[in-house]
Amino acid sequence: MRLGVLDVGSNTVHLLVVDAHPGARPLPAHSHKAELRLAELLEEDGSVGARGVERLVRTVREAARTAEEMGCEQLLPFATSAIRDAANADTVLKRVRDETGVDLAVLTGPEEARLTFLAARRWFGWSSGRLLLLDIGGGSLEVAYGMDEEPDAAVSLPLGAGRLTKGWLPGDPPDADDVKALRRHVRTEIARTVGDFSRLGRPDHVVATSKTFRQLARIAGAPASSEGLYVQRELSRASLQEWVPKLAAMTAEQRCDLPGVSPSRAPQLLAGALVAEAAMDLYGVEVLEVCPWALREGVILRRLDHLPAEARH
Repeated sequence: MRLGVLDVGSNTVHLLVVDAHPGARPLPAHSHKAELRLAELLEEDGSVGARGVERLVRTVREAARTAEEMGCEQLLPFATSAIRDAANADTVLKRVRDETGVDLAVLTGPEEARLTFLAARRWFGWSSGRLLLLDIGGGSLEVAYGMDEEPDAAVSLPLGAGRLTKGWLPGDPPDADDVKALRRHVRTEIARTVGDFSRLGRPDHVVATSKTFRQLARIAGAPASSEGLYVQRELSRASLQEWVPKLAAMTAEQRCDLPGVSPSRAPQLLAGALVAEAAMDLYGVEVLEVCPWALREGVILRRLDHLPAEARH
């Protein structure tokens, strides 16, 4: 069957169309992204502003039309932290539903972590043993750990790269005191969760998803995306610790000159690097591997797992 997954994230609205059936690897047929950066369009009271809502409605309408034109049997639309945490979430969801016909399912933070973990588990397989997953989005950080497809522990923290950049790093380049304050805040938030994971034992394999980790791995020397999905990409804590002060000294425009860094994500890269560094340090991670699959693939896999038996043949 052909499925469309519509991911309304804190940075982008991403439509992924795949050809899939149970037991097989989903094959991408079409992908389209629109940069909305909803996490940066929140008003002082935490609501999505009128401009953000208008852009969201227009983008979702276009994505739904594209999914129909691509022959999708089903559209799986969902939203993550930018909508989940918005003060006017119910109003925004109703507006989208009324004007586009798309009913966005709002994932909780732990649901987001569990679905992303499922995708990583399927990608790396059972031989990878106990997995620790890290995912930095625009609005939140997800962490999950486990031996099976359902993690034993899963948490979501409001430490997304877009959210933190907007709230903590107004300068370009950022003020050194602001960087220190953000570093302290991030470490305090992550440290509260460390005990929940450390009591489960050391992971056999640490993996990371998200654009932030891909870009950090790339500037630290990992292969470019043009070399394909199956090339191993790693990020070491030592490399990251070298890059954090360099990123802090750069303007957003200067970061755009780094390999793999897009103009839309360059302003957020330092905040993402501070979160990645803190997570790797506090969870005791020396090296992690970047996973090509993430939340969207997890949503697809979960949907295929729940197809009725008659639809599997």
